[in-house]
Amino acid sequence: MKKFYIIANTMKDPQFRVAEIVRDQLLSLGCECMIRESLHTDPVHKFKYTNPEKVPKDVDCVLVLGGDGTVLQASRDLAERQIPIFGINLGTLGYLAEIGEDQIGEVIPKLVLDEYTIEERMMISGTVFHKGRELMSDIALNDIVIARTGRLRVLDFHITVNGRFLNSYSADGVIVSTPTGSTGYNLSAGGPIVAPVASMILLTPIAPHTLTSRSVILPDSATVKIEIGKRAGDETADATFDGDTNVEMVCADHIEIRKSSRAMQFVKVDQISFLEILRRKMSGA
Repeated sequence: MKKFYIIANTMKDPQFRVAEIVRDQLLSLGCECMIRESLHTDPVHKFKYTNPEKVPKDVDCVLVLGGDGTVLQASRDLAERQIPIFGINLGTLGYLAEIGEDQIGEVIPKLVLDEYTIEERMMISGTVFHKGRELMSDIALNDIVIARTGRLRVLDFHITVNGRFLNSYSADGVIVSTPTGSTGYNLSAGGPIVAPVASMILLTPIAPHTLTSRSVILPDSATVKIEIGKRAGDETADATFDGDTNVEMVCADHIEIRKSSRAMQFVKVDQISFLEILRRKMSGA
C-alpha cells in the first residue's frame, strides 16, 4: 500500500493530533497520505460524515481514527467505493478498530510492506414500506433495529422469511444483525456471538414477553419481512440503521431486510484476533 486517506473523529482526535502523526510516518516511508477535512452532517447529501467523492480514486486504504462508531460511519459512507478500511482505536477496546494508538509506530510499516490480509464483512440492506409505498432504504454493517417509541407498550412484530411466516413477537423490538453486529446490541439482547467473517442474518427479539422466544440464525440468502402488528392506540416504532439513520413506522408498515450487494473490506495485521478481543471482553480485561 502506498496511498492512504485518513478519516479522524475530531471528538477523539482534536486538532488532528494523531492523524498528523500517522500522516507524517507514512510520508517518511515514501507514501502519499491525505487527511479528510473536518465535516459535519449535511442532510443535502447522501453521505453522513465522509463525502466519498472527496476520496481519491487511487487510494489503497482508508485509515479510520476513532472507535467502532467512527468505523461504522465510514463503512456506510464508503460502501460503494470498496476501499479497504483499517481502524485505529482512540478509545476503549472495540471490535472493529484493529489497533490502539500505542501500536501505530509498529503497525503502519506493515501496511506499507503489504504485511496484512483483507477480511470481507457482509452488510444488510433494509427498505421500509408504508401502504405499499417505499419510505426509506439504507444499508447497515452492524444491524437494523425496529423498536417501539413513545408510550411503554409492547408491539407485535410479525416475521416472514422468504415469503413464509416464521413467528410473531410481542416485544419491545427486533434486532436484525450481521455477524459483525453480533457483538453489539444483539449481544446485549441475549443474541448469539458469531465470527465476523461468517455470512448469515441474525434475528433477535428485544425484551420479548414470553419465555420461549429465542434468536434465529438465517442463511444470507434469506429475505426477512417484519410487519408492525395492529393494536389499540397509535403506537409507533423506529427502524434504525447502525444506530444512526432512522425512519418512523406505524401499525401495518413493514420493512424488508436482506443481504446487501455491498460488502466492506477490513485490513487485518493479526495484532489481535477476534477471539482474543472476545476473550478480553468476556473476562472483563
